[in-house]
Amino acid sequence: MKAPKDLFFSIVVPVYNRPVEIRELLRSLTHQRFTQFEVIIVDDGSQPPVHEAVAAFAGELDLRYFYIPNRGQGFARNYGFEQARGAYFVVFDSDCLIPEHYLETVYQALKVRELDAYGGPDAAHESFSTIQKAISYAMTSPLTTGGIRGGKRRIGRFYPRSFNMGLSRATWERTGGFHWTNQSEDMELSTRMHQLGLKVDLLPEASVYHKRRVNWGQFFKQIYAFGQGRIRLYMKFRSGLKPMHFLPALFTLGCIVLVLVGFILAFDHTLWSLSPSILTVFQALFWSGMTLLLLYTSLLFLHAYQKTRDWAVACASIPAVFIQFFGYGLGFIQDLAYSMLRPTQYRREKNST
Repeated sequence: MKAPKDLFFSIVVPVYNRPVEIRELLRSLTHQRFTQFEVIIVDDGSQPPVHEAVAAFAGELDLRYFYIPNRGQGFARNYGFEQARGAYFVVFDSDCLIPEHYLETVYQALKVRELDAYGGPDAAHESFSTIQKAISYAMTSPLTTGGIRGGKRRIGRFYPRSFNMGLSRATWERTGGFHWTNQSEDMELSTRMHQLGLKVDLLPEASVYHKRRVNWGQFFKQIYAFGQGRIRLYMKFRSGLKPMHFLPALFTLGCIVLVLVGFILAFDHTLWSLSPSILTVFQALFWSGMTLLLLYTSLLFLHAYQKTRDWAVACASIPAVFIQFFGYGLGFIQDLAYSMLRPTQYRREKNST
């Protein structure tokens, strides 16, 4: 399909059962200062379909809607790429809000830097709920593993994430798009782009507002899958696992040990009949761990308040960070053990999705 002469970006958004969120995303796109773009919505088997929510914007955007059987977000994006007419593809999650300067900012950056692919950070919008703001803090804070999502540059390569990323048409044709449909599919694509020697980098000024999950249970499930996905990535690319990726698992194991030691000290009175030195070691271990945990929690609270100026968000940020560490850590530990004990079966199961 021939593209209009004034078309540059093709925005591809997969959606699954999120009519309210897709409506909010499309509304934010109507305010873009840069207007040379089309929007492709790929409905990945929603029940009911979100066609009505999308159709309301047909007169305001160069908009196309496609309904496909549910295959997962990676393959839904590939379907959108196949329909795209622009020179550069932009990928958003359906629960994002896009600042009005976003496309203009990216366009100007691409003219100067000529990137094959890019990624941008995310932030919390003032309209988000307290939990959503707390989750955003956990996922972007330099005091957690999410510092890069807050727009901070770091040593080493940058790997775009699919809630906010872009790639040229030539990059899509060379990589074949997403090879996995879910669970770290964006990291798998980003790793292949680096292996091909493509020019990939962070555009810190190209941020989006990312709603993420609306309750703790959904957030835990999402983060758990991230932990699993890290091991899956490692099984394909040995470069996909670095020492920092073990931190949530170590934090989780440390907290488990701390609880067990506290339980023993409180209820297992046989310790009192043991050597005083053994009892002293257990006590020192427990109180040292509790002190470090209290200091870290206090630092989280103060930093969250300094960033948000909201006491409620600062309070909610503490469980958000602990859920982030425990969810990621448990998913990481489970798949690490599985991949070591049954590597062939693990690869077979993961390669089927």
